[in-house]
Amino acid sequence: MDTHSGSCLCSKVRFEIDAIFHGFFLCHCSRCRKTTGSAHGANLFSKAANFRWLEGEANVKTFRVPGSRFLTTFCDTCGSTLPTFDKGHLLVPAGSLDSAVDCQPDGHIFVASRAEWDHDLELVPRFNSVPDIT
Repeated sequence: MDTHSGSCLCSKVRFEIDAIFHGFFLCHCSRCRKTTGSAHGANLFSKAANFRWLEGEANVKTFRVPGSRFLTTFCDTCGSTLPTFDKGHLLVPAGSLDSAVDCQPDGHIFVASRAEWDHDLELVPRFNSVPDIT
């Protein structure tokens, strides 16, 4: 098992995980797009993990979309998405980790729901900082 550390944007919440990740998926469902504000969520999954909140557990909030299985966990100060437990499984937003993950995504899921602008992104120009937009 590998040990990973993570935190939220404001650093009030910190956590550690001993886990083997059983899946790494880029989820294009509308709910993952809403929680990330991006084209997709990048989520790691583990069936067996030892998870510990190191700091800020009181700042951790959970929201379940009424009438659904969709659950998101976040810092109530900065809004960063955090790991979620549901039915014995751990879902870890890859961007919440401070340590490196040595695997590539296994695939894209819920692609029929992807954003209309989410195509041919490898062709979009790349910059190392914000370009001059004036």
